Amino acid sequence: MYRWTMLARASSNTASAATTATTAPVKTTAAAVAAAITLVATSIALAQPPAPANPDLPEQQRLRALSPGGPLTAGVDLPRWAVPANPLANATPVTDATLTNPSPNDWPSWRRTLDDLGFSPLTAVTKDNVAQLQLVWSLALPPGPNAATPLVHDGVIYVHAFGDHIQALDAATGAELWHYARQLPETARPTLKRNIALYGDKVYLGTSDVHVVALNAKTGAVVWDTPITEPGSGFGLTGGPLVAHGKVMQGVNGQAPGGAYIVGLDAETGKEAWRFYSIARPGEPGGDSWNGLPLDKRTGGSVWTAGSYDPKRNLAFFGPAPTYDTGPMRDAVAKRGITNDALYTNATIALNPDTGKLAWFFQHVPNDQWDFDWAFERQLLTLPVNGRDRDVLVTSGKEALYDALELDGGRYAFSMDLGLQNIITAVDPKTGAKQIDPKLVPSREKAIVVCPHAGGAKSWIPASINPQTKVMYVPLVESCMDLTPVPQDQRGSLSTGVRWTIRPRLDGDGRYGRIQAVDLATRKTLWTERQRAPQTTGVLATAGGLVFAGALDRYFTAYDAASGKALWRSRLTDVPSGAPITYSVNGRQYVAMVVGYGSPQTMTFPMLTPEIDLPIVRSSAIAVFALPAR
Repeated sequence: MYRWTMLARASSNTASAATTATTAPVKTTAAAVAAAITLVATSIALAQPPAPANPDLPEQQRLRALSPGGPLTAGVDLPRWAVPANPLANATPVTDATLTNPSPNDWPSWRRTLDDLGFSPLTAVTKDNVAQLQLVWSLALPPGPNAATPLVHDGVIYVHAFGDHIQALDAATGAELWHYARQLPETARPTLKRNIALYGDKVYLGTSDVHVVALNAKTGAVVWDTPITEPGSGFGLTGGPLVAHGKVMQGVNGQAPGGAYIVGLDAETGKEAWRFYSIARPGEPGGDSWNGLPLDKRTGGSVWTAGSYDPKRNLAFFGPAPTYDTGPMRDAVAKRGITNDALYTNATIALNPDTGKLAWFFQHVPNDQWDFDWAFERQLLTLPVNGRDRDVLVTSGKEALYDALELDGGRYAFSMDLGLQNIITAVDPKTGAKQIDPKLVPSREKAIVVCPHAGGAKSWIPASINPQTKVMYVPLVESCMDLTPVPQDQRGSLSTGVRWTIRPRLDGDGRYGRIQAVDLATRKTLWTERQRAPQTTGVLATAGGLVFAGALDRYFTAYDAASGKALWRSRLTDVPSGAPITYSVNGRQYVAMVVGYGSPQTMTFPMLTPEIDLPIVRSSAIAVFALPAR
């Protein structure tokens, strides 16, 4: 309205001036009068809102059709101008082999490779030249929280934004190639997403109305659209799909009766092939682990992040989260054969992607009474275990206590405690069973201090592992919580009847953000870099000897992978979230970071740092950095 009003005022003033010019006792010419009349007519035309654009036109043509300058004059030829090459013209399909061993130039899946290591072999940007990194392009994205990691393949970067938008951009310049925008029903609200997926000639995304959609990777056109829950079911999704061996695997989250699940869809057609319920059913294996509760009283099992995949064993790995309805599970009922372990929550589950059948599971902490989800990335690599190299999976709950499991059968290998929790007092070296401090089990009887806070020392923002050095770089937040009983007529944060509030660690010094480097072969911490601002992003490690991560104060930082020393940083336009990536186009290495305040990770910890300003206006963008062009 402001633009049209100003133009209208300009037209009125011009008309008045023109009238004065033709009636004043000064010499005028016919040409001057004609020019004034033309100016008035043009101004009035510009002041009129444009006619609605044809919705069938391509998006760029629709935007141009809204121009107040009118259409291009009929019969006019524009001067010739070179049209930039479209990298989609030469894009190749993404195969299982591509995802297992991608080009060093690409970042084709959430953590680059399906083993979830989050590591790049690129070496052009090093600790010797990283100080020269500069912004080379950026793009404003649809506003709102944004925690999704972009994907890159064959010079195209695919970016997700709040409201279920996908944009395909030239990865070297940021030029838009196509844009998909989901039209949500009135009953659905936009929700945060953490990743998208590439496979074959398609881009896959989970949507806010709990569908999985396949787009043509070259055009953005919808190939298929499959709902994976019933409207009003109470389920949603934030973690994106894992695609492997011809199946799109997507988990849901929520507290609906019966618990969450993972579906396997045919990658070509979208047809549902299988459904695995992350809450064990009565009468099935694990079904007697819910304290005697009927199925409709069992909740939880949310799948918050995409799984990882082992092509050698054809197994996909996920980690269902616990229930928030902790009250009925707190104390075991006195019935033979009944436990309160709550399978398959807080477990690593290994699924056959062809059938959805459970190959094995390992429950890290049964009967979680603190919301300390063991629900994050499952990273796969080879490590020495008892003097022999073993293929293992490493993962952690919010306690920042890592378990390692052998991929063959899920046998327990070892654990590492990064020193930020107080509920687990010992781990059985043979079985991995955790010993819990009974004084720190929540109840309505007394207040307790538990570390970490329910937001997690470790959370869904993923770690990165260098597969050559076996060093893991973990983003952490130092905090604790008071669990205070609430009156009997109140539920609290958990149905045990306690409300959580946040506090610093009792030994805290005002630094909350923490990057910790751990040698997985020796289980020793190599360095710890701490700062005031809580970490808000995952970590990217590169073969150039660098580690990248972002924090609540909007700083995006590069660290020396050997020492943890900060070598470069840039303050971004909003709070970084998700995880940084790096890729290469035509021999030039780029580092990309998406921003957009509003994820749980960014919103949980600001009470600890009242001097760090939060974004008042919701925004989102992608910022891309590179060394100066030669």
